[in-house]
Amino acid sequence: MSEAVERVIPPISYPPELPVVQARDDIAQAIADHQVVIVAGETGSGKTTQIPKICLDLGRGRLARIGHTQPRRLAARSVAQRISDELAVPLGDTVGYQVRFTDQVSESSAIKLMTDGILLAEVRHDRLLRQYDTLIIDEAHERSLNIDFLLGYLKQLLPRRPDLKLIITSATIDVATFARHFGDAPVIEVSGRGYPVETVYLDPAEDRDLGLQEQVTGLVADIEHGRFGERGDVLVFLPGEREIRELARALRELERIEVLPLYARLSNAEQSRVFDLSRRRLMRVVLATNVAETSLTVPGIRYVIDPGDARISRYSFRTKVQRLPIEPVSQASANQRQGRCGRVAAGVCIRLYSEADFLSRPEFTDPEILRTNLAAVILQMLQLGLGEVQHFPFINPPDPRMVRDGYKLLQELGAVSARGKLTALGRQMAKLPIDPRLARMVLAGQDRGCLEEVLVIAAALAIQDPRERPADKQAQSDQMHARFRHERSDFMAWLSLWRYYEEQRQALSQSQLRKLCQREFLSFLRMREWRDMHAQLRMACRQLGLRAAGELPASGEEPFESVHRALLAGLLSNIAQHQENRDYLGSRNRKLQIFPGSNLARQRPKWIVAAEVVETSRVFARTVAAIDPAWVLEANPDLLKRHYYEPRWEARQGRVMAWERVTLYGLTVADKRAVHYGPIKPVEARELLIREGLIAGRFPRHPAFLKHNLRVVRDVEGLEAKARRRDLLADEQVLYAFYDERLPADTTTAEHLRAWLGAEEGADRALRITREQLLARDPCAELGEQFPDRLLWGDLELRLSYRFEPGQEADGVSVTLPVGLLNRVPRFRFEWLVPGLLRDKCIALVKGLPKEKRKQLVPVPDRVDQALAELRPDDEALTAALARVLGKQSGLKLRMEDFAPQALDPFYSMNVRVVDADGRMIKQGRDLAALIAELRDDTRETIVAAPSGSPACEGLTDWPENALPEQWRFRQAGTEIVTWPALVDKGETVAVALCDYPGQAQAEHRKGVLRLLRLQHRQQVKFLRKQLLQGNEASLLLAAAGQPREVLVEDMIDAAWAQVAQLDESLPRDSESFAACARRSGQVVGTANHLEATVLNALRPLAEARTVLARCKEPELGAAIADIEAQLATLWQPGFQRDTPAEWLGQYPRYMKALKQRADNLKGQLARDNGHRERLQQLGQPLWEALERSPGLLALCPAAATYRWMLEEFRVSLFAQQLGTRTPVSEKRLQQQWGQVRDWLAQHPDSATSTVL
Repeated sequence: MSEAVERVIPPISYPPELPVVQARDDIAQAIADHQVVIVAGETGSGKTTQIPKICLDLGRGRLARIGHTQPRRLAARSVAQRISDELAVPLGDTVGYQVRFTDQVSESSAIKLMTDGILLAEVRHDRLLRQYDTLIIDEAHERSLNIDFLLGYLKQLLPRRPDLKLIITSATIDVATFARHFGDAPVIEVSGRGYPVETVYLDPAEDRDLGLQEQVTGLVADIEHGRFGERGDVLVFLPGEREIRELARALRELERIEVLPLYARLSNAEQSRVFDLSRRRLMRVVLATNVAETSLTVPGIRYVIDPGDARISRYSFRTKVQRLPIEPVSQASANQRQGRCGRVAAGVCIRLYSEADFLSRPEFTDPEILRTNLAAVILQMLQLGLGEVQHFPFINPPDPRMVRDGYKLLQELGAVSARGKLTALGRQMAKLPIDPRLARMVLAGQDRGCLEEVLVIAAALAIQDPRERPADKQAQSDQMHARFRHERSDFMAWLSLWRYYEEQRQALSQSQLRKLCQREFLSFLRMREWRDMHAQLRMACRQLGLRAAGELPASGEEPFESVHRALLAGLLSNIAQHQENRDYLGSRNRKLQIFPGSNLARQRPKWIVAAEVVETSRVFARTVAAIDPAWVLEANPDLLKRHYYEPRWEARQGRVMAWERVTLYGLTVADKRAVHYGPIKPVEARELLIREGLIAGRFPRHPAFLKHNLRVVRDVEGLEAKARRRDLLADEQVLYAFYDERLPADTTTAEHLRAWLGAEEGADRALRITREQLLARDPCAELGEQFPDRLLWGDLELRLSYRFEPGQEADGVSVTLPVGLLNRVPRFRFEWLVPGLLRDKCIALVKGLPKEKRKQLVPVPDRVDQALAELRPDDEALTAALARVLGKQSGLKLRMEDFAPQALDPFYSMNVRVVDADGRMIKQGRDLAALIAELRDDTRETIVAAPSGSPACEGLTDWPENALPEQWRFRQAGTEIVTWPALVDKGETVAVALCDYPGQAQAEHRKGVLRLLRLQHRQQVKFLRKQLLQGNEASLLLAAAGQPREVLVEDMIDAAWAQVAQLDESLPRDSESFAACARRSGQVVGTANHLEATVLNALRPLAEARTVLARCKEPELGAAIADIEAQLATLWQPGFQRDTPAEWLGQYPRYMKALKQRADNLKGQLARDNGHRERLQQLGQPLWEALERSPGLLALCPAAATYRWMLEEFRVSLFAQQLGTRTPVSEKRLQQQWGQVRDWLAQHPDSATSTVL
């Protein structure tokens, strides 16, 4: 209609008996004065039919339309018909309607009734909804997903459309929430038409021996006998169909009543009986699900019996299951049920629960958006460009975990990328008017060449099952439907039914077809809806350029595999594997069974896929098919996880093979698949080639060099036999090192090796080993063992030299140390000298003990020999180790301080020669700590001035151009220096620096990554700085933390990023993995808010504890208070949020509660406190000493990190046992855990950290 032409509106009148007409002037004035108006009223008040007429009276709908939404199609049509009748115009003229498959709207239509889904669909091509000047959102209290989506969208739209009026109508349920959502919009309440309703509560304690059936049956009998007053029809609310059938059987034994079930899946004929009062002869008892709360009004009801529960659909993001648990209904739902009576006369509502129970229930039912999977909403929002779900103005924002789950499903379907961006496939899916899973099936059907079949199945799954199963004719209906069944697939049954129906439709008149459907237990209306949905999908496919075959192939010719491969594309997370009996194991370790109504329930195929997984009495897979797990491998390879195990050298193939196990969401879909291991793990494959193929001689068709080498090995083994000793042949590692040094790095197969031998001149000669290289020792070699030429420590190999020049500076043993390694050498290892001097040094140390202790250790040489049998050179003070072992062996209490190493001759200390890059000595001395301090600048300059090619750089605000290697090596003074590159935080930039130790590099790199993430999300950081730890309470509590707010907030932002980017699992080392971290920025604000709550929850008991401690002035309490302060200094040290794993940071509130409990008990239980403190100090001392030697220990050693938090849990068990512990903890468990730490330290001697250079 042209904008210049104004519609002609017929005369308007109002039925005076309707309550809304009494408030007409107030409503009209509110609409005129406000952009948003909320009208609340009970069913029957007339708001649905009269408000559109009031809008017409105000001049609305002349040039644009008045849009009026209804939650259901039937309501949209019936309301349109009613308003047309009242205006005395034909339907489709001034008043039209549009529902899913019907459009009866003309140019002259001023009022357009429609479902809320239709209005949402119009948003796609009319973002400003220009065709409307008024929108009425009816039945808003139902809070469906569509309604909440519309209200959020309209809140954004209204400022851009100041001419648009929005009227929200609702039952009198939580209207204040709507008002707040739209800036305190005015609310007009309209009374309903009704009679008083008496509410009767039945305390379940009084009828504890009666079940629900007995209670309801007794109450119906009482009503029939007039106990509650005049007889009248009864409406009983029940959770589900099974409960309705069971109660119906019991009630039908009563006389003079008619029992009528009412639920959504009931046939139309059976439903119509409930609403037809013309044939009523007896007192009616209607047994209904919660569909009768608001969706349908049952006429003639005077009594309501409310057991107080219902099946509420809830989606579990943890198990990915749509659950249907029976839950207590909310107060609002209970009141809606109460309102079903009192329409025709005074009514009685009998609640089978106490009034106290009613008052304890939640006020309102959770809206659908909090209870359902959000994938469809997210997909539409992305298609419409409405931004992130978490930023959309929903009335009740969904749980971030539900949002993440929705994105995960869309990622599974290929609709969004890993960064949450809409893919080309997702754009196609969004244009199909069905659930994303079904849309994915349709698109896969096109790819698989079976689009026609998949369209039929997808259309069937998008509607309510048209196969009816009346309660009194279940056997007949099952028998009638059995002919459509397929032995391997419930999905294929839809194709059989479709083919049959189409044949009948073309052969019969509509009247005959309707009778056939009734006779064969098919819903005529739902079959028609199926066809309409199919037609709509075909049209949408044509618009996308997809073409179907036009008709189904003949029965039995369906491409079973292609169809189910297409279905799998949308149902990957709904696969399951048979376990035992009837049980299946589904994705993510969920256990389920095939629904008993499925044709496959008794067959129990090994693998199945289901259209849906629903939890009712148990978890059921519904509409299932048998599948081949091999099909899963091609459905979405990106979702598969591959694990390789048992790599082995296969001599016949001349390559390393391994078994591959492929899993999807925890289900093993393929196992023991033999794969070539070389391309997967080339380093390991090369090692196995050397060890198994060359050293073990299992190489196919031995090359000349290998024949030679194996012969030399046999010769040396012959020498061992003659000498009757087994220590002449070098260790296998020598042979490995020989080959490793000579073979190309990419040699992983026999084919590679032969090709290299043929192409490289002299390669065969280079691979031949001599007998001298294979001899491990000869009788003269023992001297070399006692006085080696090299000292090995971790990956360091340091040159040793010896002089016998008493009184000279270099007397004894000297180690040559390049200045670049000065920070990396172990602190105490040099005290152990070399084997040839260690025994003499230990004897000298023992002889220098005080006399009273020395005389208990005679003869000294023997005592030292016994001790050395238990000692191994380590990065531990020699005096400490000697004191420990001698004390243990003799029972003598020895401390390292009892020894006097400074009194020994100088040659009993290692002389350290520090040299520059050219090998020239810079300085030498026997005090390692003094050398490190004096030459710190030289060390730094050496690393910074490393040879060209170093990854070190500065001034970065983005990821460096190249990936950061785990290690970077260069040579200095003939020694290879190993460094560990890391990003380093420089404030406004980051740098790539070379670190001395892996632990230090890991710690610095983590901080650097966090800084770079913050630099690239400055606005987010700025927002969090303003938002976090604000308010009076936070200000008061911050004093307890001992840190300024700014420090805590910066740490909180770092911690949020660390958790979101999952830095505790892996640190990015290239631009791609860093970008993957950055893409999770949308989760940072929510994580930071969670951290803020944790910190505040910890600060509250801490503040109380500090108040208590401030009153503890007694001197005898000093040691306990100092221990508490030391604990707090450790827990609340700067950076604690960033550096503490999330699972332990979450325990801080409990730790502070335990500390408060300790402070409260301090004065009265000091002796007990002292005992606990001493035990903790004894257990903690080894860890603190180890951390002094290796500050990066907690980052590198998981066992040490566990021990550190076990100590904290042990504190809780000692001082506040009632709070419980996160993990079992005891003194014995701590000792066992420390044993693991000690073992790790022995295996990782090079575990210290130092400064970044």
